[in-house]
Amino acid sequence: MSNSPKHFIDQRKSKITILFWLLVIGMGIFLLSVIQTISNERRIPSHNTTLHDRSFRGAIISADNYTLANSQKTYQAVIKGASIKPEKREVFIKLFSIYANIPEKKIRASLTYKSGEYIQRNITLSDSINSSTAMQLKSLALKLRRLGVFRSTKNRAGINVLFGLDIIENGESRRFPLKDVMSPILGYIGKKQEGRYVRPEGQKGLEKNYNEHITSKKDGYFKGKRDVLGAVIHDKNSIDSERVDGLDLHLNIPLALQRRVELMIDAMKEKLDAQEILVGVMESQTGKVLSLASTERFDPAHILQKDIPALNPKFSEYPHEAGSVVKPITLAIALENNLITPQTWFNTYNGRMKIGKRRTITDDHKFESLNATDIIVHSSNVGISQISWKLSGDAFRKGLINFGMAKPSGLDLSRDLPGSLKKVYLLNHKLHRANSSYGYGMTATFSQLLKAYSAFNNEGMAMTPRIVSYLGDKDGNQYTLEPKVGDIKAVSKKTANQVKTILQDVVKRGTGVKAQYSGLEIGGKTGTAHIAKNGRYVREYHSSFYGFANDKQGKKYTIGVLVIRAKKRYKYFASLSAVPTFKNIVSILVNQGHLTPDANETTEKGIDASFFGVEEKPTPTPTPSTNALQPKKEQDASQSPATEKPSVKKLFNIKKPQPAQKPQPIKKKPLKVKVKPKPKPSPKVIQSNTKEAHELFEDLF
Repeated sequence: MSNSPKHFIDQRKSKITILFWLLVIGMGIFLLSVIQTISNERRIPSHNTTLHDRSFRGAIISADNYTLANSQKTYQAVIKGASIKPEKREVFIKLFSIYANIPEKKIRASLTYKSGEYIQRNITLSDSINSSTAMQLKSLALKLRRLGVFRSTKNRAGINVLFGLDIIENGESRRFPLKDVMSPILGYIGKKQEGRYVRPEGQKGLEKNYNEHITSKKDGYFKGKRDVLGAVIHDKNSIDSERVDGLDLHLNIPLALQRRVELMIDAMKEKLDAQEILVGVMESQTGKVLSLASTERFDPAHILQKDIPALNPKFSEYPHEAGSVVKPITLAIALENNLITPQTWFNTYNGRMKIGKRRTITDDHKFESLNATDIIVHSSNVGISQISWKLSGDAFRKGLINFGMAKPSGLDLSRDLPGSLKKVYLLNHKLHRANSSYGYGMTATFSQLLKAYSAFNNEGMAMTPRIVSYLGDKDGNQYTLEPKVGDIKAVSKKTANQVKTILQDVVKRGTGVKAQYSGLEIGGKTGTAHIAKNGRYVREYHSSFYGFANDKQGKKYTIGVLVIRAKKRYKYFASLSAVPTFKNIVSILVNQGHLTPDANETTEKGIDASFFGVEEKPTPTPTPSTNALQPKKEQDASQSPATEKPSVKKLFNIKKPQPAQKPQPIKKKPLKVKVKPKPKPSPKVIQSNTKEAHELFEDLF
């Protein structure tokens, strides 16, 4: 029965059990709350405290000890709108504007809604305050309290609290004190959110390629007891964990050389009305890059809409048909295979050679016959085509690959494109092999060609170009990384020296005569190639010159110049654009002490002042910082030589230009006819129907 004594006893047991478990649960909640309160940092002063020390991203430092990029802490300024006394609001706005260097109008807008009503909640007045400004604002916060600008407001618990101006560390920003210098090589950064803290992250160039190594490693902290005044007590029980910053990048590029090269090509770009000029200087025997410069630069800290095309460095990201600068490589492959010698003669058909019934290869210089040396000196398409025909398609392709074509150059930037070559089955056809022999129907990057030409100045070994010398930490330890693409043996020492001699002949009596520099060993090859658009060649050109400059002290440099779309009349010819630029680079290397001309031979008077269109404004020469990680005041962007164009005459030690001595032409015994090349007018657009674009070109040099 439901009213039996046993039933009442069971009900009582159930109630007691339920009550017991409720007490257990309640006690558990209480204990968890106590534990959490003990373990968590409370807003009220406690006996223990932790001081955080955020780690930094590594700096980028030039070979002559200038800081090109480094990091600094950023702070945000936060104020509770309701805490500002209405009658003191204008005082707060005016003083904060002065200390933070922010317009009063902008601050006033931050404090109000669009309706004009004042905001009562927390307001972030700025979230990108640097360290020095943060110190000033912290001082201002104390002064504002003393002036009675703030009033107490109730918090969520209903307690009156006096809120003031809070300056809070919120992240790390990247600093580029020299503005656009060495961009786009340095690259730029994006933002990586770590909770409420923001860190920089590499997006392009060196910043991205070495992001793993220069990024912040480990934050530091100090944990210990505090006294009644809030000061941290250092004793045996305190814990001190040191921060570990990212590694610094130390470059092979000296700022003094780089900046002079940049100013020079800026002036050349204006003189030639070119879209862009790229130049590179590399130690032929080591691959160390001493300068890698572009006229398309930007300030990585303040990227604008107009800067977007310049963000991708073309040095390793711009495969293009290079034209006649490929001819010495073709010759070297044939020499290496023992199919010809530099003295082997070829019938060059007075500059016109038919292939089949409808195809014709032409030259600008008309010769009945030329030997292999003069085919390069006079840049004969007819001659180099016949040299390539002595090779099979497979041997020719393998030879190009041995020079680094169709694979990454190894340049240590964020992106290194391989370019392209035709397949073997196409290269087995004479027409395709001929096109590729003078640089059409294949694409190569600037860095690939710079690497390939180093082989001619380095006994056949093509060196991988390296921008970074080593990575270093704050203790002075140095670390080097193995290149992703190593050096390659392109040809034998014998072949390299044969081609080197021929490249010197190009400068002595061929298309590169304007590159001559007395007292130095100079060689190189010009190239002027049409640019293809939508399957046809248009009246736009790539003008290039790749070569070397050596002195008798053993200094050997490989130098490359690429001029993209020079628009001034006839200036698209490499001999009138890329070659004079090359000569100016050599003059700068001499001026900077990287090359020493033979005193008994030199007649040079310095760099050609006529190639500069910049306004002459005297600017003090910078002094290298003794501390690469913490640049001195004179390295600040506002005082840096990189922000203004210094006096050209002072910068390059220009004297009054003297008439250059004309080199005496070397008479050729087999040929008595001398042809004086005339400037060729801009070629008409070559239409392409069923034929490939690279089969319809007419090479200029």
